[in-house]
Amino acid sequence: MLTDILVGIEVLTSFALILLILLHSGRGGGLSDMFGSSVGSAAAGSTVAEKNLDRLTITCAVVFAFTAVIIGLRWH
Repeated sequence: MLTDILVGIEVLTSFALILLILLHSGRGGGLSDMFGSSVGSAAAGSTVAEKNLDRLTITCAVVFAFTAVIIGLRWH
């Protein structure tokens, strides 16, 4: 039962990571330009939205890695 819960968390975090990574800005735009705050290229990547997106992406990545390790250890 615990393995099923961990696999469910793993699937959810993998989809969340895909979505969050696609929301990140590339060379220009990204999340901050999508919502209309065109501040300029000097402040690109330093907006509050980008910082929160970075934090959320890192958190999801850590949860994904943690559940992958736990699932791997439970199957051995």
